[in-house]
Amino acid sequence: MATPDEIAKLVDLTKDIKIAMLTTVEEDGAFAARPMAQQEVQSDGSLYFFTERDSNIVRNIAANPHVGVALSSSSVWVSIAGTATIVDDVAKKKQLWNAGAEAWLPQGPEDASVALIYVDSDSAEYWDTPGGRVASVFSFVKAKATGEAYDGGEVKKLDL
Repeated sequence: MATPDEIAKLVDLTKDIKIAMLTTVEEDGAFAARPMAQQEVQSDGSLYFFTERDSNIVRNIAANPHVGVALSSSSVWVSIAGTATIVDDVAKKKQLWNAGAEAWLPQGPEDASVALIYVDSDSAEYWDTPGGRVASVFSFVKAKATGEAYDGGEVKKLDL
């Protein structure tokens, strides 16, 4: 199991990445990935997203709740595997509501057609390159010049 410090690092790396690719499994077994706006990362690495209640993603989760979430920035890549559930908690929807959610779901957080997807994270893997692209390029050049393997960042796999 991941330590509290490892989970805190995962949360810190993930919290500012606003768009994720959320992957579900279609009825025929095919993967379906779509961009989703991340609303909250909880202290245990679990995530929230808004969705339309009558959407393909909700049907996929009802049939098979195992999901994957991929998030990336210019210096961080995170992959999370977990179990998704549909949440109808109006108080939580109001707490997370923002202008971005309203742009996609103008009916508002109290409308029954608006739901939350909660991803209870089971495991995660991240690649962190402190210093961003410049540090990555420098590490790549150094690896080429010295003949040593690229060592531009930290890779960590966590069981949550």
